[in-house]
Amino acid sequence: MRKEVWFGLTIMAMVVLAAFILLPSPSEMSNGHLGLLMLALVVVAIMLGFPTAFTLMGMGMVFAWIAYRSQNPGLAVQQTLDLMVQRTYSVMSNDVLISIPLFVFMGYLIERANLIEKLFKSMHLATSRIPGSLAVATIITCAIFATATGIVGAVVTLMGLLALPAMLRAGYSVQLSAGAITAGGCLGILIPPSVMLIVYGATAGVSVVKLYAGAFFPGLMLAGLYILYVIILAKLKPHMAPPMSEEDRRVPLPEFAEIVSTSVSNKVLPGLIGAIKGKRNAAVPMKELVSHLFIALLPAITVMAIMGGIYLKVTAPIQQEVAGEVVAMGGSSFDSPAEESDGGLAEPESEDGLQPPPTEGEAPAALGGVAEAPAAPSAPVAAEPVVEQERLPAPMTFWIGLASCAVALAIFYAIFSFARLEIFKMLLGSFFPLAIMILAVLGTIVFGLATPTEAAAMGSMGGLLLAGAYRRLNMTVMRESVYLTAKTSAMVCWLFVGSSIFSAAFALLGGQELINTWVLGMELTPVQFMILAQVVIFLLGWPLEWTEIIVIFMPIFIPLLPHFNIDPLFFGLLVALNLQTAFLSPPVAMAAFYLKGVSPPHVTLNQIFAGMLPFMGIQVFAIFLLYQFPAIGMWLPQVLYK
Repeated sequence: MRKEVWFGLTIMAMVVLAAFILLPSPSEMSNGHLGLLMLALVVVAIMLGFPTAFTLMGMGMVFAWIAYRSQNPGLAVQQTLDLMVQRTYSVMSNDVLISIPLFVFMGYLIERANLIEKLFKSMHLATSRIPGSLAVATIITCAIFATATGIVGAVVTLMGLLALPAMLRAGYSVQLSAGAITAGGCLGILIPPSVMLIVYGATAGVSVVKLYAGAFFPGLMLAGLYILYVIILAKLKPHMAPPMSEEDRRVPLPEFAEIVSTSVSNKVLPGLIGAIKGKRNAAVPMKELVSHLFIALLPAITVMAIMGGIYLKVTAPIQQEVAGEVVAMGGSSFDSPAEESDGGLAEPESEDGLQPPPTEGEAPAALGGVAEAPAAPSAPVAAEPVVEQERLPAPMTFWIGLASCAVALAIFYAIFSFARLEIFKMLLGSFFPLAIMILAVLGTIVFGLATPTEAAAMGSMGGLLLAGAYRRLNMTVMRESVYLTAKTSAMVCWLFVGSSIFSAAFALLGGQELINTWVLGMELTPVQFMILAQVVIFLLGWPLEWTEIIVIFMPIFIPLLPHFNIDPLFFGLLVALNLQTAFLSPPVAMAAFYLKGVSPPHVTLNQIFAGMLPFMGIQVFAIFLLYQFPAIGMWLPQVLYK
């Protein structure tokens, strides 16, 4: 029998043994102990392979019936069925969950737009001079694609087909190759827009918008730590990640670039400008020169647009309210809601019950029912002349930032050769469309321009446009995307229904109260409670997936947070980082099984697990950094939502 099966059976045996040792005998068992028994049975049933949603639902209904029967046997069945209907309706009326199928649909569309091959190739060439460039390009590609799709299995599978053979041919070690693919593919469940954050927000009652804002920098930090580890490992052990040869780094140039680079200049700006101004462009069409000059100037145009917007923002005049402002006739009755007088008298109605609207030159009736005297038409209220306010001077930090951008652009264009122009064009066709779409969806949510549901709808439209732009939008793609979206959404919704029924039964039996009493009786400090919670979640990531951990165990931890004065938002960010282990920890490391399904026969599952372990250690280190420096996750929500 395989080692994974033995490991799973051992975990189940430990759960059952702990239930028998810790729980009292059946004659002394209270309803609270029945709740703990239900929790243990659910874990064992899920590990045996039963569907999570229906296991939660079935266990919840059975134990809810037991709880109701202990109070009123005659109404137990009716109350149990009523509980199921009410919990199902409350879940399905949750507006936040509408964004899940929309984000999933966006992900499946982008997955089928065949962007990942172009993205990986362009990233590989762009990072060719960095140690471990193939692994670095793999992590960046996985992070971008996983963020856009949110589908870990699809990203790991596609990158396993594309990047793993390339890394093995280049002499990379199997462990490093497998670890880079699996760790990078799992980043999509953390970096917004993430379905996992929506599920946590709906379960814990935390704003999804704040979760997205808070998880942005921790996600980038984790991806940066992965890349830093690969670079250091490639520098210390070159045999595990050999550098690229000059032949592999060479980028073929188009005909016009060969002509301009040999006759004018190898640098883009001097070469194109010289070819346009001089007589040496006879062999190159002017249209091609101008179009490529515009492409080369895109970074400068983008920086200018961003800095111009920042300048207008920081120098905008402060709007001062005018004291003693003249209110238009009857304006007080419209600017503030009508209040009753001290005597409780309301405004009298007219004879026909309707108050006629005021005509021109006539003031509406006052609150006391007495009409104000109409103002003389010949003496209108004089409006104050509008004084155009001068803009504020820009702060010194703006000028420092502008000078830094100017220096960076100067260095960029000094080394911007025609070979780099070709790489930049490849990135324009693969990286930037995805990045713009992700930032547009995330930006509209974070800056309050749209709700997560509205932004998800726009993201789905963006996925349609991307698939159409790459000529991949057809009935087959649409049919598969809609079917897989419906399948995934149904799974998530039934999971929420089962979790809601399970939580209700757990609370009815008094299991939550028993756990609260036990934890509070330990007299833990907030730090000790946080460490205990994260260790439990880390260990639960071995046998269970992140969906099961959130819907089953988060309702147990969340009620304890107010006692320890812990912000549920910060706790959620720690949990989100911690739940990365659910896809990277054996024996239920689904990313490893996805990769094993498409890897060559000589790549074993043990090698994949060994490659994932260093990245699990990096995740633990990232959790430590976030706990020691909470501003990594809390700064952006505090700035945006004061």
